[in-house]
Amino acid sequence: MSNHKNVNALTAGGVLVSLGIVFGDIGTSPLYTLKAIFKSVIDTGQVINSDLVLGALSCIIWTLTLQTTIKYVIITLRADNKGEGGIFSLYSLVRKKAKWLVIPAIIGGAALLADGMITPSITVTSAIEGLKLKFPTVPVLPIVISIITLLFIIQQFGTNLVGKLFGPIMFFWFAALGVAGLTHVMDDPSVFKALNPYYAIHLLVTNPSALLILGGVFLCTTGAEALYSDLGHCGKKNIRISWIFVKLMLILNYLGQGAWVLSNPSYNPHNALENPFFKLVPDDLVLYMVILATTAAVIASQAMISGSFTLISEAVRLNLWPKVRINYPSVQKGQLYVPSINWLLCIGCIIIVLIFKKSDNMEGAYGLAINLTFLMTTVLIAVYMLRKKFPKYIIILFIVVYAVIEIAFLVGNMAKFIHGGWVTLLISCALLSVMWTWYNSRKIKNRFVKYVEIEDYYTILNELSNDESVPKFSSQLVYLTSANFKTEIESKIIYSIIQKEPKRADVYWLVHVDVMDEPYTMDYKVEFLIPGKLIRIDFKLGFRIEQRVNLLYRKVVEELVKNGEVDITSQYTSLNKHKITGDFRFVLLEKHLSKFTNLSFYERTIMDYYFVLKRLSLSEVSSFGLDSSYVDVEKVPLIFVTPDDIEMNRLSV
Repeated sequence: MSNHKNVNALTAGGVLVSLGIVFGDIGTSPLYTLKAIFKSVIDTGQVINSDLVLGALSCIIWTLTLQTTIKYVIITLRADNKGEGGIFSLYSLVRKKAKWLVIPAIIGGAALLADGMITPSITVTSAIEGLKLKFPTVPVLPIVISIITLLFIIQQFGTNLVGKLFGPIMFFWFAALGVAGLTHVMDDPSVFKALNPYYAIHLLVTNPSALLILGGVFLCTTGAEALYSDLGHCGKKNIRISWIFVKLMLILNYLGQGAWVLSNPSYNPHNALENPFFKLVPDDLVLYMVILATTAAVIASQAMISGSFTLISEAVRLNLWPKVRINYPSVQKGQLYVPSINWLLCIGCIIIVLIFKKSDNMEGAYGLAINLTFLMTTVLIAVYMLRKKFPKYIIILFIVVYAVIEIAFLVGNMAKFIHGGWVTLLISCALLSVMWTWYNSRKIKNRFVKYVEIEDYYTILNELSNDESVPKFSSQLVYLTSANFKTEIESKIIYSIIQKEPKRADVYWLVHVDVMDEPYTMDYKVEFLIPGKLIRIDFKLGFRIEQRVNLLYRKVVEELVKNGEVDITSQYTSLNKHKITGDFRFVLLEKHLSKFTNLSFYERTIMDYYFVLKRLSLSEVSSFGLDSSYVDVEKVPLIFVTPDDIEMNRLSV
């Protein structure tokens, strides 16, 4: 855990790492943002004039200030969950306030994942299209698909080594952005007027295409969510300091692009050879800039992919996503690899590239999904501010300001719906349906779980353990229980031990896992319900801790044996005298939906979808880190139908 405390320290290395991990997405936005704004205006029959250029630049500068700097860097980074950030970390901080908060959490999470499919597509395509300046006939699509495929293939090997190069490369990238912009701002120094918010307001009030312009402007801040998501890797101080440099370089580049456009009145944003970003670079350096832009695009994509892995791992622990295999390819803390998500994102990216073909077309699909994440983060941050007892007027001001800004952006982005926005919304809805189903199915299942007082069974369990007429099932018999209180137990566990097939054991163990709101908690508690016969272990694990129940359980048992609190020596006479350890066996009770189940149509649909997802997901044996050779899986109906539920009439003979 000390690693996570260390990242919060402000260091030169930490600032450099922040450049490599946090700012990839927002740092590659100058490749396409201004071009997208001008294209949307040209399509409505307007011309590019100084009002439009100054207004667009002013919109970008003040969006980066209000949205990225104030909302994310200053306010949202305060909501760190023991050093961790991201929408699910934020949800963990506030979820006890109200049950409905799961809705903004899963909408934001699904939209963020959908964005993970289009970020690599648009950034890599925009960068590779720069090759057309030198080689007009170069086939862009095969190169883009090759780079994206390679990027996803290397994920399984971990990115620890490559990650160390990210910081210096991104420092060089941002420095290149600033220098390229600075060399052109003097083409038309009037661009500095854009620092005045008047030009942004004037453009949005007077231009009939204001909403389309906002849709383009939003592209400059799409990577802001990554600032918060990567909090655990870099620490808030390092992110805040590095953002000062990043923002300055971005603004210089945008001003340089604006000055170039003003000094080139014949500029046509539909011409791929006239991207103002690459026009800032001398012809003999264009190829080097394309290589650097492609590298930056790959780094931006890597950050988004890693963020998606972290997001899914948190969702699994919080029971918002089906259990999936999660690998740890390197010793670096927080480095994850989720094969199912990796290949899902890979296929999604390739399909998007093949559908849209050009970065111009992808701009229509980009931004709409992440806009929803921004709105959902605003809702959760407002609740967090309430929880932290911020002054009411500050909370109201925050809600009003960001509701107006983000709803305006959303309306502007909705104009993109027919131009490709429907693709990311469709992906978001598919992901949202999975999260909603997984969350609600658990609520439905819990409604039908019947608990009984465990004390009522102390005598019979004690007697069963000593009854030699019953064949011994196992020396140590372990059940996973969802009962939150030590006084309760699921009736189906009692049914499994006593009735289904009487299971005699020397010691019965009940293991309960509680997912905590903190990320890295690893605590446990032991209760001796029947000394030497019935023992309960409660694990309190953070939402980022892998639930390796088998290893954790054995570690606890070793400590109990070492302290002389429990004896796990085999009770078989021949083995006992040699002090041989008894065998262990886990029993997992797997629910299935009985055809007699009385559920509403909506609940039945949810449960049918749930069981489809369950078949596709990791088994509970694997997800809890259990050794399958020591596990028995028993199927139990979700609802037990008793004779009392059946009404019959007896006919007289």
